[in-house]
Amino acid sequence: MIAVSCAERLDLTPENAITDEQIKALLTSGDESKIELVLGGIANTVESKIHQAVDNYGGADTQVNYILAHGHMFNLWGNDMAIGDGSYDYWGVPQYQFQITSATGGTQNRCWWDHGYGCVTQANKLLNYLDDETVGNNAKLKEYKARGLVLRAWGYHYIMQVYQDAWLQGGSSKLGVPLYDRYDPGQPYRERATAQATYDFIRNDLNEAIRLFNESGVGYTTDKVNDLDAGVASFLLARVSLWTGNWQAAIAACNDILSRYPDLIDEAGYGGKNTGTQEEPVFLPETNAFLNNAANPEVILGFPKGFVPGNTVYSLWMNIFSAGNGGLQRGYARIDDRLYDRIAESDFRRDAFLGATPFGNYTYPGNQVITILSYVNLKFAATQALDGTREQVGQNDFYYMRTSEVLLMKAEAQAQSGDENGARTTLNTLLAARTRAGETPLTIDTYPSTAGMSLLERIQLQWRIEMWGENGLEFYNNKRWGITVSRKGSNVHWFTDRTLDVSDMTLEIPENELLYNPLCVPNK
Repeated sequence: MIAVSCAERLDLTPENAITDEQIKALLTSGDESKIELVLGGIANTVESKIHQAVDNYGGADTQVNYILAHGHMFNLWGNDMAIGDGSYDYWGVPQYQFQITSATGGTQNRCWWDHGYGCVTQANKLLNYLDDETVGNNAKLKEYKARGLVLRAWGYHYIMQVYQDAWLQGGSSKLGVPLYDRYDPGQPYRERATAQATYDFIRNDLNEAIRLFNESGVGYTTDKVNDLDAGVASFLLARVSLWTGNWQAAIAACNDILSRYPDLIDEAGYGGKNTGTQEEPVFLPETNAFLNNAANPEVILGFPKGFVPGNTVYSLWMNIFSAGNGGLQRGYARIDDRLYDRIAESDFRRDAFLGATPFGNYTYPGNQVITILSYVNLKFAATQALDGTREQVGQNDFYYMRTSEVLLMKAEAQAQSGDENGARTTLNTLLAARTRAGETPLTIDTYPSTAGMSLLERIQLQWRIEMWGENGLEFYNNKRWGITVSRKGSNVHWFTDRTLDVSDMTLEIPENELLYNPLCVPNK
């Protein structure tokens, strides 16, 4: 790829071929224009690789083909989200019913594995050229190497979250995944490393990436959209540290982020607000921090509207007014009443959901009228796209990482490490920022619905409220906390007899990997 695209433009002989020695000479020359020409095509696509579509497994089944949709699939495997009106003719019902294709030969099973290793492969293509000798003191090459290390760490952690038991639920003593540290289609297959070795590898990549970002001068950038920097690497390090019970490392990473990105979403920007009437509602995405990155001070990594295919899949499904699965086809996302009832009246996050009163009829683009039920989310509500067109409703920005999650990670790590006062202080920062104007600031100890709960349980409740519907986080949290999903007692869920045991939250390694890699043993 490099040879074909660069040889003629660099006046190299022979034409249309570049040897490894010539590439190394170009990279060590210090000429940024040549470095950009040789490696920019790979290095500048790292962000999109995290976000882009995976291989096509299911034709038009976007829940399989797009990484954004993976998070929504996991949202449906939890306690806190219900979908639709019970008509069962919309996307997501099989997942919602726990008809999970988690078996090794399942068609959908491969999408997580292949996404993770797709990131690893792309990262190693870049890192092949960036050994320490070649990088030297060149700032641009340090930045490029840091990008590759972040992408590789993302890929391996993504796989581990899905295909191995949570670290604190027995996963620490089990096997991890085959580790490849370079790109070479002809290299021998590798056996599964231990979980410990896998996470040592991931942490090493992230710590090295942070060092290189800082040394390159990139550090923590002010442009947090479509941009990998030390903040993204630190966020991943905090997430990995929390997953593996490395509490002090999690706290340190969170502190580093919060010292630079402390601002939180205000009441006006938290979810959709109706500026029209009940009969003709108007929810503008421009003022909704969850749909417009420019209005969201918490974004650490996000992507703009139309960045890559599938960018808007998530916001389409989560928006009750969209013309697709999330609205018109009645697959709109609803909050479980068991969680809604625990949100304090003086907590403005309660306004991100409709509550017990049905919304009523709504006329969608094309003049189709559908009755919207109670407990629907307004968190991602918009009646038009960011460009103002009603026909493209749901076409909005998206984010992966934000500051509130950092506060939650820090508070949990503090509580787990025995620093209960520190955990209270951290959570109180979030709760004060979520208290309605004019009300007494909420605290972790005065939050009305938490009487009799332990500190850790109070923190877990705030995770569920704050991060509702975001990136499948409830699924990952339930898995690492060891919480079985049970819908018994819900007045919103359609299938209250269904449970999902923690052991079923670990998917089997896909059949393709087991067939083609004789050294890879099954995980179940």
